[in-house]
Amino acid sequence: MRTSRLRRAAAVGLCLALPAAVTACTHAEDWSAQPGTSASAQAQGYDVSGIQPQADIIAMLPEGALSDGVLDIGASTDYAPAEFLDSNGEAIGYEVDLDHAIAAVLGVTAEVHTAEFDSIIASIGSRYDIGVSAFTVTSERTASMDMISISNVGSRFYVAAGNPEGVDPSDHFNLCGLSIGVQTGTFQEEVLTKDSAACTTAGREAIKIRSYSSNSEATTALIGHTIDAVYSDSTVAGYAVELTGGQVDTVGEIEDALPQGIVLSKDDPQFTAAVLAAVQYLMGEGIWADILATWGVQDAALSTAVLNPVVEE
Repeated sequence: MRTSRLRRAAAVGLCLALPAAVTACTHAEDWSAQPGTSASAQAQGYDVSGIQPQADIIAMLPEGALSDGVLDIGASTDYAPAEFLDSNGEAIGYEVDLDHAIAAVLGVTAEVHTAEFDSIIASIGSRYDIGVSAFTVTSERTASMDMISISNVGSRFYVAAGNPEGVDPSDHFNLCGLSIGVQTGTFQEEVLTKDSAACTTAGREAIKIRSYSSNSEATTALIGHTIDAVYSDSTVAGYAVELTGGQVDTVGEIEDALPQGIVLSKDDPQFTAAVLAAVQYLMGEGIWADILATWGVQDAALSTAVLNPVVEE
């Protein structure tokens, strides 16, 4: 998970350093070009045109806020399905849809600015009004910034439809001897490496870890029955189910889930309160849940937006 890019910084750094190597990054074409995936599913976001400005929430904004009519958002657009680039270089994803929905509630338009992940927080309050880029809520971040929780993301396994190999991840010892795909440099790769060592220590067969440069490549291998399962972020797993038209299924529960949220400056609590109210409006109206469902990641939905939630780390 983007516990961050706390835990997958190496993979993201490679992506940023080598922008031409799209197979190491997460762009729309990485998914839609794979056998068994649906380009139309990738291209369809949530239509926010029906969302009306909410006068009571707009009135909460401090005087002069968003006076240019634009909500500027910083995002690292390399993390499908939260925020990534389509074939035209436009930002899409469920968090991008949320950006536009929040802007609609506030009576303005949203502009998503692609930025390096590690540069976003430092630019909030100056270049960007908010940061929305799958930021995991941590005590370190909330010590210096405000965060509004919007989703719950962890790790999850997915398998070929019908689970022909009978993969049961409820106990990771059940994975001993299986062939599991992961994206190189991810938290999930680290977890499976430790699990495999535990298998051999217990006298069982090691997990056959197959590392790929992208989750789309791992999904292709899964559909082709080259591997038994894929272990990824829970939102990535849900997106794979959506794009393959049901050729893969999630299996087991979401593991190690943590909230992700919007990042704002602590210097403007009135502005933060207005954004919090806008997010809660979208949750209360079911719009946020619908956005997530559009991308196949409805399991990530939260029903209450919380400012600076306390998390176990």
